[in-house]
Amino acid sequence: MRDEGRQSKRIRSVRELDVYKLAFEAAMEIFELTKSFPKEEMYSMVDQMRRSSKSVCSNLSELWRKRRYKAVFLNKISDAAQEGAETQTWLEFSLACNYINNNAFTKLDEKYEHIFAMLHTMEIKADSFCSVK
Repeated sequence: MRDEGRQSKRIRSVRELDVYKLAFEAAMEIFELTKSFPKEEMYSMVDQMRRSSKSVCSNLSELWRKRRYKAVFLNKISDAAQEGAETQTWLEFSLACNYINNNAFTKLDEKYEHIFAMLHTMEIKADSFCSVK
């Protein structure tokens, strides 16, 4: 099993995937960042952004466990990417509302672009991920 193009290394857990590590890191950054958002955004923007960012990780966990089934694996990659795209949209709204600064936005936006690239690589190499015993 390969970890997004690295040397042959047997991946035993989703937590070992670089894409999972990066998505988890981004979700935790969003959690910390949103602590300072206005209270009136707690049940709308904050909840939505936290949920979508965490959902990238949960979809990765699901695809890892269902990798015996290539179609499900590919579907979960798509779901993870959709949740990442939703998170990017919430980040853009956060920037426009001046809840975050441009540096925070750019840093997280770039992380999600990197996540998308890693997901795309996993999609291209689905056969190597799905050939587990």
